[in-house]
Amino acid sequence: MPLGHRLRERREKLGKTQLDSAKDLGISNVQLSRYESGDRKPDPQMLSRFAEYYKTTADYLLGRTDDPTAGHPETGDADFHAAFEQFINNPEHGVFFKEYLAAPEARKEEMRRFWEFIREKEQGRKPGDRQGGA
Repeated sequence: MPLGHRLRERREKLGKTQLDSAKDLGISNVQLSRYESGDRKPDPQMLSRFAEYYKTTADYLLGRTDDPTAGHPETGDADFHAAFEQFINNPEHGVFFKEYLAAPEARKEEMRRFWEFIREKEQGRKPGDRQGGA
């Protein structure tokens, strides 16, 4: 399925009109129409904005996976939020994320992404290993 079709499919899945989506994304309706029709290809920054806005991943939009929610913190991993909440409630970690619970949703999303980045970098690290190393 081409990128444009996936963009349109995600927009429709979220119940958004082309005009509303374009306005929210800070682009013109004509630009969004061209992306959806395949007449125009988004640059990496725009692709990232699409993925965030449509609550999916760039991998899905580019056709690397057929699961629109795989790996997306808001929709893909049902245990992601629970694991994150458990992490921030640990007194050793919670200081870093102390404002999370009172933060606006956009800030919470940013903090969850940062935590996911840390979690991926530390995957497989054993006690005593240097941080960031293998």
